[in-house]
Amino acid sequence: MRTLLPHDERQDVTLRPAATAKVWLGVGQEHETVAVPGVGLGHGDVLIAVELSTICGSDVHTVQGHRSAPAPLVLGHESVGRVIAIGEGGATAADGAALRIGDRAVWSVTVSCGTCDRCTAGLTQKCRTLAKYGHERIGPRWELTGGFASHVHLRAGTTIVRVPEALPAAVLAPASCATATAWAAVARGAAGRSLEGTRVLVYGAGLVGLSAAAIAADEGADVTVVDPAPSRRAFAERFGATSAVKATAPVDIVIEASGHAVADAIAVADVGGAVVLVGSVFPADPVPLDAESVVRRLLTVTGVHNYTGAELAAAVGFLAGRGRAYPFADVVGAVHQLDDVDAAVAAAAAPGAPLRVALNPR
Repeated sequence: MRTLLPHDERQDVTLRPAATAKVWLGVGQEHETVAVPGVGLGHGDVLIAVELSTICGSDVHTVQGHRSAPAPLVLGHESVGRVIAIGEGGATAADGAALRIGDRAVWSVTVSCGTCDRCTAGLTQKCRTLAKYGHERIGPRWELTGGFASHVHLRAGTTIVRVPEALPAAVLAPASCATATAWAAVARGAAGRSLEGTRVLVYGAGLVGLSAAAIAADEGADVTVVDPAPSRRAFAERFGATSAVKATAPVDIVIEASGHAVADAIAVADVGGAVVLVGSVFPADPVPLDAESVVRRLLTVTGVHNYTGAELAAAVGFLAGRGRAYPFADVVGAVHQLDDVDAAVAAAAAPGAPLRVALNPR
């Protein structure tokens, strides 16, 4: 976590009524409500009033104990909200224009310094002093660290993207995780070449996989989505893809978004193909690799974890433009009040759960 500015260099903002955050204390414990009557904004910091947050699979994994995380913790990194305060010196949106009070926005899951060797190499999501919303232990003067709250305190180094007023919150909230990650995965697989007529296979019809399918299909790719669930396969066809239970033919680009089909993804790639691993974000057994086959097929096997600020901006541009042709507004199956966060997380973890369950802090 980056060092906070001393108190006398921060701009105090009093909140009436106080902001509220739902704090996760550990596995098996209910979330606890914490009141935050004010925040101290550093240079370039921004305070956001949350409009809607969605529950990502990683939030569920944390609550269930399948993913390590520091407690106490405010979960949630898929949100949309409105700027209500800006620290000294102002803040700049991803498009280079100054942010203003009242702007509706989404923001990156990561806080990056912008100056370390990784940031200057374009790997801002792996900054040497990285902080992540919904992943950091709360502390003095930075309590509002995640989306399961009425407000989020955005630190300088966060990419903030202004979003259209007309786009539904259900479309925008997941942009800062699923949609931006999918955009990064498709871009990595394409590697700068046209996708027109390219054979693309996506493993997993979760929101990352479906978003990747829509992005690739919109660029002219012939997309197939593989998923064992009939309901998810039916949904995939609404996102511009054909669907299948298993892959049957070689393809040019494979996006493995499930985390459960890595070996199959590598096996189905054609000569000169690219395999993008994006779903392997939880502990799993090692996957055997036939190195000779990879070499002889001239494969590129690459990983994508999170995204850059430019990729978040591009994902939002897609949702606001040609992405309107796809049913992103239907991905949220239920909206719970913030006080019902434990029931909402349980609903998101239940068999047959919708792609996203949301929290409304208002």
